Amino acid sequence: MTDPDEDFLDEDLLNADPADTEAAELFEHLNITVDGNQQPLRIDKFLHIFRQNSTRNKISQTCRAGNVVVNGKAVKQNYRVKPGDQISVLLSRPPRENVIIPQDIPINIVYEDDDLVVVDKDPGMVVHPGHGNWDGTLVNALAYHFEKNGAKSDLDRVGLVHRIDKDTSGLLVIAKTEYALSFLAKQFFDRKTRRLYWAFVWGNMADDEGTITGNIGRHPKNRLQMSVYEDGSAGKHAVTHYKVIERFKYMTWVECKLETGRTHQIRAHFKHIGHTLFNDERYEGEQILKGVNLPKYRQFIKNVFEVLPRHALHAHTLGFIHPTTKEEMYFESPMPEDMSAAVEKWRNYLENN
Repeated sequence: MTDPDEDFLDEDLLNADPADTEAAELFEHLNITVDGNQQPLRIDKFLHIFRQNSTRNKISQTCRAGNVVVNGKAVKQNYRVKPGDQISVLLSRPPRENVIIPQDIPINIVYEDDDLVVVDKDPGMVVHPGHGNWDGTLVNALAYHFEKNGAKSDLDRVGLVHRIDKDTSGLLVIAKTEYALSFLAKQFFDRKTRRLYWAFVWGNMADDEGTITGNIGRHPKNRLQMSVYEDGSAGKHAVTHYKVIERFKYMTWVECKLETGRTHQIRAHFKHIGHTLFNDERYEGEQILKGVNLPKYRQFIKNVFEVLPRHALHAHTLGFIHPTTKEEMYFESPMPEDMSAAVEKWRNYLENN
């Protein structure tokens, strides 16, 4: 799930025209040499795969403005990339300098080879530098790790294939070569990876398993939230499958499988059906939404919030085909300490009440 606040193509930067001699100076924000194994693909789709944190709409706008250049010539969004193409994205401001500062930050690397690295991210760590978080991120930590260990790569950046939110814990794969980045990104784009999430949601789910379907788009009033549009009037098609793992009377532990990969998909879908993620402040889950109005219960919830001070969402499994060996890779991340502590508190509460 990508972070909606980190778009690499800003809407107010799309108007500069390279053909206009009086336009502001343009600066290169992205340079790509297309891999030799790349199949013909529309450039707007290619850039969306390459930079999943940007929307197809913004990429199309950038193309229409003439700011996507291939082999020195501006192209439209329907241009089909070919092996060896030199692609540049030009915008009307200089890119932020020295954004990726290598920093010695502890990270849990569970697997690494010449093509990729798999990280089990702690909650509270931002994945990529962005507004308000220009350092201290997973990318800064990986840049230091690669530099320290002399990792060979043809990438001039840390090759993020996908992201999870700051307060979501769990597994991510990061590419170390252009080919690995393209190969892995295509799997995510085609939803061919194996990913399961664990979530704690408010309330007692009625069914042991089920499916939530509903378009997801930006909330009309709260731009930090995503909202569900069942009538299809806005947003993009989204499907979440879930299965109950354990019930705690006023909270349920569920396993989620995403058929699609929309921003905040799990968080928005479960809020929509009345089961907001436990302690999800952005979606009002930090309030007591289910239970009894008794001082003892309110104090209990406060104690659980203290041991689990973030939304209860964990990227539990990650499976994909290796870009070089073509073998299936599969990883599992155990439940993090804060979620485990919350489970134990709920079990003890139910045993004694």
